[in-house]
Amino acid sequence: MIKLSVSYPTGEGTTFDHDYYAASHVPLCNAVFSPLKTEVEKGIDGPNAAGVHFYFETMEVMQAIFGNPKMGDVMADVVNYTNIAPVMQVSEIVG
Repeated sequence: MIKLSVSYPTGEGTTFDHDYYAASHVPLCNAVFSPLKTEVEKGIDGPNAAGVHFYFETMEVMQAIFGNPKMGDVMADVVNYTNIAPVMQVSEIVG
């Protein structure tokens, strides 16, 4: 199983609208990505304001989302909830 994690590091002058993110952006991502499972995080203590994890059966399935024509809609929506540049990590679930 493959996990795509997207985090939003906090910093001086950063903003993040958690309500918009949970109610609008993540559902848009789910519609475009069709992941097996999604987990949304709201940072309480630590380096990130928020994060999301999308789970996919294989690397090929995960990589295919970047070729989806609707990916542009996902990326264009980021300005509606934050001024933070997202940080992505791809991991293989091993346990």
